[in-house]
Amino acid sequence: MTSSTKRATVATMARAGLIAKGIVYLLLGAIAFMAAFELGRSAGDSVTHESAFSSIEDLPGGKALLYVLAAGLFSYTAWRMNQAFMDTNNEQIKMSTRARYFFSGVAYLLLTISVVRFAMHDPGKGGDDKQQMAADMMSQPFGSWMVIAAGIILGAIGIYQVYYGLSEKYKKHVRSIDVHDTTSSFLVAAGKVGYVARGIVWLLLSYMLLNAGFSHNSSEAGDTGKAFRLLESGTLGSYLAGAVGLGLIAYGLFSFIRARYEKFN
Repeated sequence: MTSSTKRATVATMARAGLIAKGIVYLLLGAIAFMAAFELGRSAGDSVTHESAFSSIEDLPGGKALLYVLAAGLFSYTAWRMNQAFMDTNNEQIKMSTRARYFFSGVAYLLLTISVVRFAMHDPGKGGDDKQQMAADMMSQPFGSWMVIAAGIILGAIGIYQVYYGLSEKYKKHVRSIDVHDTTSSFLVAAGKVGYVARGIVWLLLSYMLLNAGFSHNSSEAGDTGKAFRLLESGTLGSYLAGAVGLGLIAYGLFSFIRARYEKFN
């Protein structure tokens, strides 16, 4: 494969992956916002990936669209793995950055599998996957400590996401995009809000896992649905949950604009 062909292949994987990722976050954010303010069908929906998949399945040709989404998410996994194990643009990538790309790829591979299972009406064990994960860990020696370690990792990811947004490090994507000022300005705003919203969700997942580990009770863990219910139980209630939902929508739009304009190596 020539270098130009390889670059074109990598760019295609990146664009397809970012579009698929954007769709997931856009739907998840919309469901979260609508559920927070009891709007439409989403008022009774749990804010989970399965709810987003269900929204796609309800469309004409929904099952086929789910498989297209799975293909896009797998492309994102392939792109991240390429970044993790290959030098890009002849630059030496830090091992910490490679590790981040690798774990991102693994996460979206698992999400790809979830989409395929949903399309096949084979959700696996069903129920709350984070609670099931915590229960499986706790059945092992030192299981509670394993859950606590997982919670710390999720918390570190959440803190990094918030930092990445507030520090505007994501602007490296803006600098590589050749668009007019209005679109670039929108991307800057969407990126900041989106990364902070993602970070908040990760921090809530971390908080619940840590509670599960320290209390030796796997039912304290939870998925994104439980995370949003936790947000709604706070002082600002639905307004905070709705704001985070809007943030996830912004992150989805951020992914779309990157897919359209960013230059990939």
